[in-house]
Amino acid sequence: MKAEIQDHTKALEVLKEYKTQDGLDVDTLLDSDKHGALTYNDFLILPGYIGFAASEIALDSPITKRITLKAPLVSSPMDTVTEHNMAIHMALLGGLGVIHHNCSPEDQAEMVRKVKRYENGFISDPVVLSPTATVADAKELKAKWGFGGFPVTENGTLRSKLIGIITTRDIQFHPNPEDPVTAVMATDLVTAPAGTTLAEANDVLRSSKKGKLPIVDENGNLISLLSRSDLMKNLHYPLASKLPDSKQLICAASIGTRDEDKHRLQLLVNAGLDIVILDSSQGNSIYQIEMLKWVKETFPKLDVIAGNVVTREQAASLIAAGADGLRIGMGSGSACITQEVMAVGRPQALAVRRVAQFASRFGVPCIADGGIQNIGHIVKGLAMGASTIMMGGLLAGTSESPGEYFVSSEGQLVKAYRGMGSIAAMEDKKAGKGGKDSKASNAGTARYFSEKDRVLVAQGVAGSVLDRGSITKFVPYLITGVQHSLQDIGVRSIDALHEGVDNGTVRFEVRSASAMAEGNVHGLHSYDKKLYV
Repeated sequence: MKAEIQDHTKALEVLKEYKTQDGLDVDTLLDSDKHGALTYNDFLILPGYIGFAASEIALDSPITKRITLKAPLVSSPMDTVTEHNMAIHMALLGGLGVIHHNCSPEDQAEMVRKVKRYENGFISDPVVLSPTATVADAKELKAKWGFGGFPVTENGTLRSKLIGIITTRDIQFHPNPEDPVTAVMATDLVTAPAGTTLAEANDVLRSSKKGKLPIVDENGNLISLLSRSDLMKNLHYPLASKLPDSKQLICAASIGTRDEDKHRLQLLVNAGLDIVILDSSQGNSIYQIEMLKWVKETFPKLDVIAGNVVTREQAASLIAAGADGLRIGMGSGSACITQEVMAVGRPQALAVRRVAQFASRFGVPCIADGGIQNIGHIVKGLAMGASTIMMGGLLAGTSESPGEYFVSSEGQLVKAYRGMGSIAAMEDKKAGKGGKDSKASNAGTARYFSEKDRVLVAQGVAGSVLDRGSITKFVPYLITGVQHSLQDIGVRSIDALHEGVDNGTVRFEVRSASAMAEGNVHGLHSYDKKLYV
């Protein structure tokens, strides 16, 4: 082919002669008259210019009007995905875990309490022992809370005179469990006076070589506590989702939309809850709107995420009722069959774009919930306007999820996973949560408005997912992957991605079925798809 233009330095000038850019803007992409309603696999994002390192890309993004995460990743409130262990590690890694409510209110509140106690600045309500407590009592508390350092005061309460500290080393090999803790506790204590700043207290803790630093008043009464393990967590987890005032991990949990959930929420708030998600498959209901108004009136400092929604009309009702965030998705989850069974829902990419674009006018952040199979889907959800991405099946196979491991018929290590609309989840109160008289709430039936149904209609399935190892390796892989994707697109942050999509500088292309096949592994006799180490 003979070159029309000999001077190659004019390439950028010649580019300006073209009246249209490569690819499609987001509105043309999502024009359902032209392309039908699209979901994540149906399109690609075109590359931009790389002028910066992937590590420079900021992933800070709001999950509510008030709270921002350093990583836009959220684990779903499903009983095979998020309990306290998942919530703790998601928060440590910069995201957020939402504790499910398919359990008793007391059990859910206990999980919230464990998250809030896991990492602290000043621990204002430490577990305190009395002089009459035994070594066996201390071991029992260690098994319950997961840590073994407890101050001992004269009255066994806070604001009583500090007389010692019991540690794991003191009780680990002690032969007589009935001995009082005063027989083995440490009494050579390093303390700091009330009024010490967190930075000053950390300096004392570093130099003291002690595991705990009690804060005492002028009379030697215990006021609060600082832990060396928390200091180490600050070093190892710099992205951790924490509130700036208390330094505690941010904790979220879901509840239903019935009157009995008001008592549940009171227990969760007492345990330190920061964000509540009103959990319904279809959020535009009188039940959720009334609950949302009640929560905002009763707990004005508590952030409320409402949903699920897939249309602007649904979103408007919840925004008007006071929602601090929205959850988008209906029938798009890997274990959900709502679209198939109920013929109701919306393809996820279109749903996220329509709702997020509307909600942004009111400063309400949106979670894209469902349909996430890989890093590319996370980025596409963010490109459609979501601030954060909620994942269920993608995280269910990690060791921090509460599902049970077993070996599949193919000899692979897998973990149990089920949708909350599955028959197994909806029957769980009768089958596995303590019997018909149990106080355990059934999140499955409540989420799908099926509590009074004599015949249960499944909107989800039960199955299994492959083992993914620890979330401490998997989530950093997802974060790094998102950074590299944004680098390819040519944007430095999620805000810049949203801005580029809105102004048309970030472009898209529709994919045909053969293009999807081309974009995946093909033409190989065999291969090993190892995604991270």
